[in-house]
Amino acid sequence: MSDFKKHLNKKLKNSQFHDEWAKSELRYVVIKQLIQLRNEQNMTQSEFSKKIGTTQAVISRVENATVNIGIDFLEKVAKAFDKRVEFEIV
Repeated sequence: MSDFKKHLNKKLKNSQFHDEWAKSELRYVVIKQLIQLRNEQNMTQSEFSKKIGTTQAVISRVENATVNIGIDFLEKVAKAFDKRVEFEIV
């Protein structure tokens, strides 16, 4: 287990931290998938941004979780890479 995972598991025992982490987990899952897609395509943030019609600065803010993204953004990414967006509420 990585040092991060060990640290996270320890922090998650704190109920307040756990609640905050749970609120943001979906955001980080989506960000991880976007980064993974960009890396699979061997693209820089700049190349990725041009492909979806935005700027490198926007991609940086998305990947650093300093901006919220919406469905429209995800649809742009999906269309640019011949993918589709799927959501599941369980």
